[in-house]
Amino acid sequence: MGIQMILNAKAEYGVPVKIYTKDVDEESLTQLRKMSQLQFIHSHIAVMPDVHLGKGATVGSVIPTKNAIIPAAVGVDIGCGMNALRLSLKASQLPDNLSALRNAIERKVPVGFEMHKQIKSKASTLSPLDKKLQVITDKHPALRRMLRSFDSTWQKQLGTLGGGNHFIELCLDENQDVWVMLHSGSRGLGNVIGTYFIERAKKEAQSRFGHVPDKDLSYFAEGSANFDDYVEAVEWAQEYAFENRREMMRLILEAIRPLLPRFQMTKEAINCHHNYVQQEIHFGENVFVTRKGAIRAGLDEYGIIPGSMGAQSFIVKGKGNPNSFCSCSHGAGRKMSRTKAKHMFNQQDLIQQTQGIECRKDKAVVDEIPSAYKDIHEVMANQDDLIEVVHTLKQVLCIKG
Repeated sequence: MGIQMILNAKAEYGVPVKIYTKDVDEESLTQLRKMSQLQFIHSHIAVMPDVHLGKGATVGSVIPTKNAIIPAAVGVDIGCGMNALRLSLKASQLPDNLSALRNAIERKVPVGFEMHKQIKSKASTLSPLDKKLQVITDKHPALRRMLRSFDSTWQKQLGTLGGGNHFIELCLDENQDVWVMLHSGSRGLGNVIGTYFIERAKKEAQSRFGHVPDKDLSYFAEGSANFDDYVEAVEWAQEYAFENRREMMRLILEAIRPLLPRFQMTKEAINCHHNYVQQEIHFGENVFVTRKGAIRAGLDEYGIIPGSMGAQSFIVKGKGNPNSFCSCSHGAGRKMSRTKAKHMFNQQDLIQQTQGIECRKDKAVVDEIPSAYKDIHEVMANQDDLIEVVHTLKQVLCIKG
C-alpha cells in the first residue's frame, strides 16, 4: 500500500517522516516529530506499519543519520532479532502431544533471568568475543561493575532466551514443513552496554551540544572518543546477539533430535537483527542507519516477520524499496502496553486465544496475549511494496521467557 502518512518538518533542520500506516497513536507521532527536528537526519525518517511508542525512539522507525548516532534509538536490547530454520520434517512426523518437545527445549535453553550453569559455547566462539570485549572494558572499566560476575555471566548467557517478548517456536508452513524460529538479543551485557552509553550521550549532549528535542535523543558526534567507543561496543553487542541466536538454535536442535524422526536442516536459514545500527549508502550518502524495531529488506534479502503467539508469521524477501531505506517491519507491533493488557485480559482469554498451541497459558504471560498486538495481516498488507511473502508460518509450540 505504500506510504500512507507524511509528517512534514516545521523546524529549521527538520525532515519529513514517512509512515507506512494510518494506525499510529498521537504519542508516537509526537515522538517522531521530535526526532525529525535533529539536524543530522538524512533525507527523512521511515516508519514501518508495526509502529508504536518506544523508549528513546519510536519502535518501527528507520533513522538515517550523518556523522552522529543516537544510542537510545538503538536501545538496550542491542542486536535483538530473529533466527529461523526449516527442517526436513513434515507436520505428520510430529507427535500428537508436543509437551515433551517443549519440556526438552526448556531444559536445554534457559529462559527469563536464568542462564546456563556452565559455559556451553565453544572456545572458537568465545575467544574472539572475549578479546574484543577486553579492549572495550579496558577503556570503560565501569561496564564491569554494572554486571554481576561479569565474565562468567556473559559467557553463561550465550545460548539463552531472556524474557519479555522473546520466544522459541516450532511452526508449520504452507507446505506443512516444520520450522524452528526464535527471537532474542544480546542479553544482560547488551543491556549494560546500551544503558551505559545512553547515559554518556545525555551527559555529552548537555555539555557540548546544548538543546536537543528530548534527552533520549542525545547523540554522539562522529569524531569524538565516545562515538568511536560506542560504535565498537555496539558492534560487539550485535555480534554477541547473532551468536546467541545461533547457539540457541544449536541447543534446540540437540534437544529435539531424540524425540523426532531423523531430520536434516535445509538451506533456508535466516539470522537477522531488528534493533541495530550499521553504515549503509542511501540517496548517494554514506549514513548510519538505525533500525529500531525494523529489519533490513534489501533486494532479494530474506527476513522474518513474526506475529503474536497466536498469529501467523512470515518469511519474506525484500524489494529494496529506497523510501524505506530498504527496510520493513519487525513484527506485528504492540497496540497496547503490557500494563493495559494485564488489566484488559485474563488467563481464560489467553487460553482461548492460544488454542491448539503448546505453550504457557498462565497469568504471568497474559501481557503477551495476541490481542495486545496489531493485526499481523493488516501490517503485512501495509508493506506489500517493501517485501514479498515467501513462506507463511503458524506456530504449534511456543516458549516464552
